[in-house]
Amino acid sequence: MLVIGAKGFAKEMLEIFHQNNNLKDLVFYDDVNSDIEDKLFGTFDILKKPEDAIDYFKNVSKEFVIGIGNPLLRYKLSQKFIGFGGELTSVISPFAKIGFYGIEIGNGANILTDAIITSNIKTGKGCLINKQVMIGHDVILGDFVELTPGAKIGGHCKIGSFTFVGMNAIILPKIKLGKNVVVASGAVVTKDVPDNCMVAGVPATIKKELKPIEN
Repeated sequence: MLVIGAKGFAKEMLEIFHQNNNLKDLVFYDDVNSDIEDKLFGTFDILKKPEDAIDYFKNVSKEFVIGIGNPLLRYKLSQKFIGFGGELTSVISPFAKIGFYGIEIGNGANILTDAIITSNIKTGKGCLINKQVMIGHDVILGDFVELTPGAKIGGHCKIGSFTFVGMNAIILPKIKLGKNVVVASGAVVTKDVPDNCMVAGVPATIKKELKPIEN
């Protein structure tokens, strides 16, 4: 498996691979940070050039996972590495609590330790469901949604693609969040939110409009 990224969140992904006892052929990729070493924790190779990733996909494994936060960046990186010949892959902690009925997890999902996914949940591709997130029943997540630690999503909610929900934010039941929405940490969302805006507060209100995402 190739992990895109070799710093903060990528290290959390390494813990998930360790939990799954799946460290064989595990490498990381970082062509951005000039201060990066050749090996993560002195053990795992860090690739630094596109041709290295292409060679890895050709000769070792096509699987890759995004080890970086930010919905739009995750999307762009997924497209880039699919173009290199890779296949976006899900990585799920064995300590996440995931229901047995009506669960559909899209390709490329990252689901971390102590996340709770109850029943009849559908996620799009590339979603990031972080530590201690709770998702109630009958929830739909679009593509590349990011739920940060402690976020709570009530039942029957629908969250649009590229939306980011901050730490410990609460989305009350039956709420619809549009595409490309940012919910500030600690916000409590009590009514629907349109596309392309940032909300904050208790109850949450629109604080600013965001530039639409073109994809």
